[in-house]
Amino acid sequence: MARCATPFLVTVVVSVIIAVRSATDGLDYEGPVLRQAAGKALRFSNDSTFRVALFADLHYGENAWTEWGPVQDDNSGRVMSAVLDRENPDFVIYLGDVITANNLPIPNASLYWDRALSPTRSRGIPWATIFGNHDDAAFEWPPEWFSATGIPEVRCPAERFSGSGEKGCSFRGTQRIELMKMEIEKNSLSYTLDGPRELWPSVSNYVLQVSSYVDSKQPVVYLYFLDSGGGSYPEVVSNAQAQWFDKLTKIINPNTSIPEVVFWHIPSKAYEKAAPKPTSPIRKPCVGSINKEGVAPQEAEWGIMDMLSERPSIKAVFVGHNHGLDWCCPYQSLWLCFARHTGYGGYGDWPRGARILEMTQHPFSLKSWIRMEDGTEHSKIVLSS
Repeated sequence: MARCATPFLVTVVVSVIIAVRSATDGLDYEGPVLRQAAGKALRFSNDSTFRVALFADLHYGENAWTEWGPVQDDNSGRVMSAVLDRENPDFVIYLGDVITANNLPIPNASLYWDRALSPTRSRGIPWATIFGNHDDAAFEWPPEWFSATGIPEVRCPAERFSGSGEKGCSFRGTQRIELMKMEIEKNSLSYTLDGPRELWPSVSNYVLQVSSYVDSKQPVVYLYFLDSGGGSYPEVVSNAQAQWFDKLTKIINPNTSIPEVVFWHIPSKAYEKAAPKPTSPIRKPCVGSINKEGVAPQEAEWGIMDMLSERPSIKAVFVGHNHGLDWCCPYQSLWLCFARHTGYGGYGDWPRGARILEMTQHPFSLKSWIRMEDGTEHSKIVLSS
């Protein structure tokens, strides 16, 4: 479906530091709340809607030293461009595994990260990113490099990129915080934030407020982003992250009156409980089109799902990671959804696409569907009304 372009609205939102005493543990908590750069705010459009495109598992840089790898990156860009031109979203979320760092023998993997952002940036659409398990993974030496054919010629960085000017190959990888820093510093359209230092090595933990079109101080929905780990550390949303989320929500939405939506990369173990039987048809109340594998969950559950289930304001959780799944299924009081594999990098030969979210303000509703590379639409579902 086509829609009219919405002017990019800005207002001044300053960093707010609030110190509160937790009623549950008696500890002082001080941290950034709704921290956004001055002059940037997300707002519903003048038709009281807010549309988001989720790009999951792009895997830029996979097999970068082969002819196949760069072609897949070109194909991934084509998918994003097709979706963006058809849907004209107000916002884009890169849902992790933006790059395949374990295949990148270059000193600055942000060159590939930047290329993945390019289709969105070139259209003037703001975005946010979270990390997946491949984004800062250590380089994995291909076993075939040690056969009789030897190590192939590897160009580092690829000639088509410009940026750091570094020469030569490196196998140390690019850390999460480096990737995020480079994205934030070089892109005025990025709403990505580095999370509280006490949560490191987890980095992409933050919340964005989407405000009313008529009043930038009136929140309509909160978008929470959590780093589900992997790559340089275990695949998990930690207890520390869960406690941070709990304290944050009690500050900004204490009476749960504002709807909330959550994004991370690797599905929690709750997804296994909600999932259809692997490879079986998807039946109601679940909605989707592919169910080609079992859920590959985080390594452990450390409290975040209990907190989400107890908050009536939480409408849905959206993840990537499993390329062969695109369903939404109910779980207790909320919905658990997969995105759609967007990138041509990564495993699987299923057709590519992107999950689209559309929120309305009066009254609040959350709808979703999947837009495919070929322009078709399917799996429409109302997640909150």
